[in-house]
Amino acid sequence: MTRIVRILCVALLTIVGLVGSSLPAKADDRDDRHEACERQIHQAEDKLRDAVQRHGEGSKQAHKRREQLEEVKRRCGDHHDRDHHDDDRDHH
Repeated sequence: MTRIVRILCVALLTIVGLVGSSLPAKADDRDDRHEACERQIHQAEDKLRDAVQRHGEGSKQAHKRREQLEEVKRRCGDHHDRDHHDDDRDHH
C-alpha cells in the first residue's frame, strides 16, 4: 500500500511541476512577441521616415513603406488580440 501511495505522490508532484512551469513560459512568450512586434514597428517607422526624407511624401517608395508599416501593425495586432483572448479564457 505504501508503495502505491509513494508512486501516486511522485506522479502528482510531477504533474504539478509540469503545469506550474508551463504557465510562466506562456507569459514569457507573450512578452517576447510583444517586444518583437514593437521592434518591427519601430523599424518599419524608421524605414518610412527615411523613404519620405529621401524620396518625398508622395513617392512610390514612401507608399511601399507605409504599406509595410500597416502590415506589421496588422500582424502585431493579430497577436495582441489573440493574447488578450487567451487571457480572457485563463480568467474564467
